[in-house]
Amino acid sequence: MPQIIKTYRQSVPAMRFIGKKYGFEDRVDGHFGALWQQWFANGWFEEIERVCNCKGLYEDSDATIGLMRWKGEEPFQYWIGMFCPPDTEVPEGFLSVDFPAADLGVCWVYGREWEVYGYEMECADSLKKDGFEIIPDEEGAYWFFERYACPRFTTPDEQGKIILDICQYVKKA
Repeated sequence: MPQIIKTYRQSVPAMRFIGKKYGFEDRVDGHFGALWQQWFANGWFEEIERVCNCKGLYEDSDATIGLMRWKGEEPFQYWIGMFCPPDTEVPEGFLSVDFPAADLGVCWVYGREWEVYGYEMECADSLKKDGFEIIPDEEGAYWFFERYACPRFTTPDEQGKIILDICQYVKKA
């Protein structure tokens, strides 16, 4: 059973997310895992890394990202890609979303890899309990993301467990 083992605030600079956008209809067997396999097989992260100098942008800025957008009756969006500096040129075949400097509420979800997905609501509840206020963008949409930070996510501990970061945009301190 996965558990939230840490919550904290992280300030990040203005960033450009570069990736590809998907919806619920793109899931395979109810999940986005097949899309991630496609990304690795096609070398799409490497394409972004060629134009994006993300190292040092903020702590864990070199992580791959599963970015989500939710707004009431509008279609859910699931993006795969990376955060880059705001002036990064978008490679052909990719889309981008620009984000202003912001604060994130970060939760570390600890468990076996197949168990840690889908904990966005539990993380939101945990952040609220810790005094964070989750905020929408100027259009009323909520953006949040899975951050696959190395080595927390990629190297299991002695119990075979990893840590997935789930990040929500929160009101500045």
